[in-house]
Amino acid sequence: MTIRELLEYHGVLSNPFSEEDAQNDTIFKTSCIKTSFHSAWDKIYGNPAEPSTSIVFGERGSGKTALRFQMIHKILEYNSEHPDSGVLVIDYSDLNPFIDRFRQRFSNSRKIQKILARWELKDHLDAILSLGITQLIDRILDPGRQSHPAAIDIKPLPINNLNKFQVRDLLLLASCYDTSRNETPLNRWNRLSRLLRYSTFVSRIVNTKELIIGSAGSVVITGLCHKISGGFNFIWKDWFYIFVFAVFMFWVPFLYKKLTRFCKAWSIKHSLRVLPHLKSDLIKILLRLKKGDFYGMPFPIDRGTDHRYQMLEKFLDINNSLGLKGLIVIIDRIDEPHLVNGSPELMKLIVWSILDNKLLKHERVGFKLLLPDQLIAYMERENNEFIQRARIDKQNLVRSLEWSGESLFDLLNIRIAACAADGKSPTITDFFSPALNRNRLINAFVKLRAPRHLFKFLYTLFVQHVNSYSDSEPVWQISETTFETSLALYLRNREAAEKNLGIV
Repeated sequence: MTIRELLEYHGVLSNPFSEEDAQNDTIFKTSCIKTSFHSAWDKIYGNPAEPSTSIVFGERGSGKTALRFQMIHKILEYNSEHPDSGVLVIDYSDLNPFIDRFRQRFSNSRKIQKILARWELKDHLDAILSLGITQLIDRILDPGRQSHPAAIDIKPLPINNLNKFQVRDLLLLASCYDTSRNETPLNRWNRLSRLLRYSTFVSRIVNTKELIIGSAGSVVITGLCHKISGGFNFIWKDWFYIFVFAVFMFWVPFLYKKLTRFCKAWSIKHSLRVLPHLKSDLIKILLRLKKGDFYGMPFPIDRGTDHRYQMLEKFLDINNSLGLKGLIVIIDRIDEPHLVNGSPELMKLIVWSILDNKLLKHERVGFKLLLPDQLIAYMERENNEFIQRARIDKQNLVRSLEWSGESLFDLLNIRIAACAADGKSPTITDFFSPALNRNRLINAFVKLRAPRHLFKFLYTLFVQHVNSYSDSEPVWQISETTFETSLALYLRNREAAEKNLGIV
């Protein structure tokens, strides 16, 4: 007897319990994403028209990643219905590249705890701006390509709505934060500048003029000295230093510009600790910009966050002109970077720096933090300074992503219905003997706590049941004895595993 035969007997075409992670769950992505919501959904999701922050703590397998996919899906629907006032979504869930680059700034021999202790709010802001600006430029350069979360690229973004100052701001933001590797940074920046009709002609003329002045001045000085002295001996023996000084003066404008752009590029590269930058390309891009465009621009070269907030404001203003009225940043899988490897102490070092009320309550921005429940204990031990800075009480806090037995029961029926054959309407109770009624199943599901544990248990239970019977004498309902034995064994094994991981 096989699981497939058992499922087909009850009118189910595919196994509803074979996947445990929403990342790879086809049933969830194609059907349940629209129908199965946690009871705290409205508080977590909020209203895209007025982005708000939510902080959710949940154990492994409680559905945090499923929430992320559902929020993206719902915002996608919202953007479809509001093409001129949509929301830009930044999926800030893969921290591996940012943490890896951050570590490269320090010695690999240093402990990761000491390195991540230097992670600051500005590093989060740099990573978020990088993801957002790279996404925005992708959508400008390649309209019609739905390559980002919740992006509706039915028509190109209205870049003609940008004024000349916003064009300048976008190009300056691109020079610092565009990290696409589809082409060289210089080629990509040039394509963007042409599309935005930003003329680099003046800058090129100035660069050429300075080069011509330096070269022509060198030739003129050399010729004059040669004519006066009747030969080069005079230059080298008598007036050598005067000759060098005169030539140098003609090269001052060219060298000064090169030096200032080099210093600016070096400062930017040094300050952006979580981003990759080729200094040579950055210098070339900065040389393309007009001198006047540098005045008052908040480049990310300060030690604090003031300039980053100013750049975030410019980014939001640009989005607003392009029909993207809000910004939602979703943070998930904080325990999965390979250098963190599920360590609560390391997770705390990364997460605590972003828990700043100034950022979390920023106008037009909503943060959705889906965090492991191990961090709750650390938060409860924090001092008053942290409490005042984070103001967790104002952030739509969900302390535990709990599931009731009834909600898990309904979730199973939704998944089974999604896998049912046409004309069939099976439920979870059909798979069990009459002794295991609805109330008994609900009481058992409460002990399993989370969808992942529930799916694991049912898959194991089904395997144990079908292995107990042959094809010649099949039994189509699971007995009470098999259910109780499997449940007790699963709960005991889970408790032992959690103790080994230090979860309980």
